[in-house]
Amino acid sequence: MKEISFRNDVLPLKDKLFRLALRITLNREEAEDIVQDTLIKVWNSRNKWQQLDSIEAYSLTIARNLSLDRIKKMENQNGSLEDEKTERPDATSNPSERMIQKDKLDIVKRMIDELPEKQRSCIQLRDIEGKAYKDIAQILGITEEQVKINIFRARQTIKQRFQQFDKYGL
Repeated sequence: MKEISFRNDVLPLKDKLFRLALRITLNREEAEDIVQDTLIKVWNSRNKWQQLDSIEAYSLTIARNLSLDRIKKMENQNGSLEDEKTERPDATSNPSERMIQKDKLDIVKRMIDELPEKQRSCIQLRDIEGKAYKDIAQILGITEEQVKINIFRARQTIKQRFQQFDKYGL
């Protein structure tokens, strides 16, 4: 097993940790705080590093758990977050193809944000981060089969919602 270095193995994960935290919390400042908390937790557990199969999976798991804890805390303080994250697409968009594609992409991103947490995390890690099913299962603490089911359901939901939305035009 190779020697793990905080500078060479953990710090380069900062962007991945941020993207994961941002995808879960939908809040840039919270995601930045979560990354810092994650790095501190990983550093404080440095005596366990040699026992780990993957420092990346370990770090992402900590970031995921901190993100979920932060969401629960925010929901308890502020009620449901659903009112905050509902946005309308810009009705004054330019009719060019490029702008239509951008609008469609924004809609799909919003649909991903509205997925249940497990599905959203799975699709984020697979389709956006490019992780293998095995790695996703390890990060989320579920089986590979559950990962595949969550990704399938997420894609189906997005496809159905997008078809309904697209039927009425942009």
